Amino acid sequence: MAEIDLLKALPRGKRNVSARQTAKTSEHIRISREYGQVYFDGDREYGYGGYRYDGRWQPVAGDIVTHFQLKPGDRVLDIGCAKGFLVKDLLALGIDAYGLDISKYALSNCEPEVIGRLHIGSADELPFPDNSFNAVISLNTLHNLKRDRCIVALQEMQRLSSGKGFVQVDSYRTPEQKAIFESWVLTAEFYDYPAGWEAVFKEAGYTGDWYWTIIE
Repeated sequence: MAEIDLLKALPRGKRNVSARQTAKTSEHIRISREYGQVYFDGDREYGYGGYRYDGRWQPVAGDIVTHFQLKPGDRVLDIGCAKGFLVKDLLALGIDAYGLDISKYALSNCEPEVIGRLHIGSADELPFPDNSFNAVISLNTLHNLKRDRCIVALQEMQRLSSGKGFVQVDSYRTPEQKAIFESWVLTAEFYDYPAGWEAVFKEAGYTGDWYWTIIE
């Protein structure tokens, strides 16, 4: 169980925080939390502003394989997989990869290579048997649940992979970063300083690895 950045190879985009502060309203939050077409492929003020495959997850897939010492045929689950970009890139490396997401829109607009591998569902109710994956990952997803559901989701990850997991969640290290985050966030239901998150991990009995998404 350790803090490790498995997304270090992912390009870091520059967010226009001041623009989101101006645009963000309760209606923006409501629409974003529907995780539909507007969230993924609508205007930037509602979410991604266009979520399309561009290959950026390929090196991340490689780092995941290396970190978990995966071999061809090993099974990996990506919780919060969206359109399945990371699942696609893990498949290209010989990994038997699957995804789960709450968005019917995302799964209906997935990459052709992952059709039949993506499941509709929530992170706190995973429809798979115990120990059915060699590794389970969840990137920037669990914070979209309230704290009690985050704990259940972490327990579900633990159940599926015996602690061979990785989560990345929204966080901040300073009051200044917290203020920036709260002015920007649209979908997160629970967030905290790293120490608060680590307390959640401990309460859940989660023994996998983790890292933070911090807006600066």
